[in-house]
Amino acid sequence: MKKLISLALLCFSVAIYAQNDQKIYDIIDAVSADRIHHDIQTLVDFGTRNTFSDTISDTRGIGAARRWVKSQFDSISKACDGCMDVFYQKNWVTKEGNSRVPHDAWVVNVVAIQKGTKYPNRYIIMSGDIDSRASDTMDFTTDAPGANDNASGLAGTIEAARVLSKYKFENSIIYTGLSGEEQGLFGGTGLAAFAKEKGWNIIGILNNDMIGNISGVDGVIDNRAFRIFSEPVPPTETERERTMRRYYGGEVDGISRQLARYVHKNVKKFMPEMNPMMIYRLDRFGRGGHHKPFNDLGFAGIRIMEAHEDYTHQHQDIRVENGIKYGDVIEGVDFGYAKKLTAVNAINLASVAWAPPAPENVAIGGIVEASVKLKWDKVEGAKGYKIYWRDTTSPTWDHSRYVGDISEFKLDGIVIDNYFFGVAAVGENGFESVVSFPSKVFRD
Repeated sequence: MKKLISLALLCFSVAIYAQNDQKIYDIIDAVSADRIHHDIQTLVDFGTRNTFSDTISDTRGIGAARRWVKSQFDSISKACDGCMDVFYQKNWVTKEGNSRVPHDAWVVNVVAIQKGTKYPNRYIIMSGDIDSRASDTMDFTTDAPGANDNASGLAGTIEAARVLSKYKFENSIIYTGLSGEEQGLFGGTGLAAFAKEKGWNIIGILNNDMIGNISGVDGVIDNRAFRIFSEPVPPTETERERTMRRYYGGEVDGISRQLARYVHKNVKKFMPEMNPMMIYRLDRFGRGGHHKPFNDLGFAGIRIMEAHEDYTHQHQDIRVENGIKYGDVIEGVDFGYAKKLTAVNAINLASVAWAPPAPENVAIGGIVEASVKLKWDKVEGAKGYKIYWRDTTSPTWDHSRYVGDISEFKLDGIVIDNYFFGVAAVGENGFESVVSFPSKVFRD
C-alpha cells in the first residue's frame, strides 16, 4: 500500500511539473514581436523623450510619451478586470548640483502593480526607460528617437504586462517605465526610495536597457546571446558580513548574483536556443543603469541587455558622417530579438511570482568534518526545500537535492571546503524561489 501511495504521489508531482512547464512555454509563445514593433514605433514618433522636453504637447516630448505609457497599462488593466493598480510616481529634480539637468522639473515614472494573491507585499519588478537623449544630454529639443535605447526595453515591459496579466500570481509584479535615466538614474532612485518608504519587500528588479540590437560595432551579428549584469555583493553589507566572507566565502554570492543565476537557469531550461552571459559586474565598464539605485538600498537587481552594442546608434544625433549613419532609429532594432529578451523577462517574472519566499537565516556547518550540514527557517507556502551546491569556481548551481519539508539536512560525504552551498524553497505548485546563500555558521 505504501508503494502505491508513493507511486501516486510521484505521478501527481510529475503532472504538476508538466503543467507548470507548459505554462512557461505558453508565456514564451504569447509574446508578440509585432506588438513590440508597434510600441517602439509609437515611442519613436514622439520625436524626443528627453526627460526635460515638452510636457504639454499631445504628440511630442516626454509628457506625451508617459501619458501614452500610462494609457497602455490602464488598457491592460481594464482587459483583466482591473488587475493592476496604475499610477504616476514622481520626484522633483533641480539644476543645483546636477550637471546634466538643464532646468528644474518633475521626473515622472509610470508604475503598474499586478497584486499577488498570497504575498501582496512581495514584489518582483521589470523596468524599461521612457526617456531618450541626443548627443548633448542638455539638448531637450533635438529629435532623439531612442528606438533601442530605450524604447525596446519599455516596449518589452509593456508587452510582458500584456502577457502576464492573463495569469494570477502569489507574489506581486511591478511593470514600470522609469524616467531621468540619461541624466543620472533619477527615476530609479525615486522609485527605489518610494519602495523603501512604503515598506515594500522587493524580491528584485529586472532592468531592461537596450534589448533590440543584434549587430555590434565589434562586427558580430548575434540574435541569441544577451548579457545579465549583476553586482557580487550588496553595497549595504556590514563590516561583520565582509569579515565573514573573507573566511567563509561568498564573494560572488550576493542577492543580485543569485537573481542572475535564477534567470540563467530558467533560460537554459526553457529557452535553450538562447545564450545568456552572466557578467560579473554591476553594469558595463564604468557605467550604470536603473537597477543600481535599488542595489544602493540593499535590494537585488540585475540588468538584462543585448550582447553586442552599436555605439553609433547610442546617444547620437541623427546624421551621416564619413559614410556612417548615426542615430538611434527604428531601423536598428531587431523585433524578433526584442521578443526573445521580453520572453526571458516574462518567464522569470512568472516563475518568481509563482514561487514561495526564499528561505531566511540559512546557516551552514561541517567545519573539519566529512559532511556539510545546513539549517534554515521554514517558509510559509513551501512544500519542501532544495539544497544546491557547486564548485567554488563555477558560475552556476550545478548540483541539487530535494530534501522535503524539513528545516535542516546533512549532505553526507560532501566536504564543506570544496563547494559553495545554498537553499531554495519549493512551492506546492513546483516553482522555486531564488537560492539563499548561507548567512550564518554553526558548530555542533
